[in-house]
Amino acid sequence: MSSLEKHFKVLEKDLVTDPIRISAYHDLPFAIFSYDPLKEYECRRLIRLLAISLKQNHRKRVTLLSLADMLWKAIDETEGMDAIISMEEAQGLEKTQGTINTLIGDPDFLPLSNQITEKLEGMDPGKDVVFLVRTAVLAPALFRCSLLLDQLHEEGVRIPTILFYPGTGEGRTDLRFMNIPARAALGTYNYRMKIYGGNA
Repeated sequence: MSSLEKHFKVLEKDLVTDPIRISAYHDLPFAIFSYDPLKEYECRRLIRLLAISLKQNHRKRVTLLSLADMLWKAIDETEGMDAIISMEEAQGLEKTQGTINTLIGDPDFLPLSNQITEKLEGMDPGKDVVFLVRTAVLAPALFRCSLLLDQLHEEGVRIPTILFYPGTGEGRTDLRFMNIPARAALGTYNYRMKIYGGNA
């Protein structure tokens, strides 16, 4: 069994305990699963296997929500991809990332948090589990994962939610998104959120 598989087993154990053990706070049912970005495809395979196991062995309903799908939807239904491409060609990546940040973060557009909460309607915290996947689409600096989780917290989400985070540890208190240098301060760390996984 690989080190990554062992981390998945720990997560599964905590997801099926009663009460659930992914967080010590009832109003913050979130956790982060960190993994080496170079192991993206292995992680996707293990995510699928975990979802199957939770359903078949523990009667959990697992919903995978793709942040990539939500990002493209926000662009398509607001500015449109052609406008974003033209902006990057004319004004550069940094300006374009700022615009996309607004599209997926500002309530006047189509924020990721709103898209997620809409999909959670009708779910049962005792039966449902949500996996946020395809997080790498937010690289290099489209949107901070920490802000997304904070927004879900502010909106009162109570469904157990795991953010699968391609990045590795930076010091003792932070994560480096996509292993990009100097990105630690823009990572997901929240001292109240449990972090699973590791760099193996």
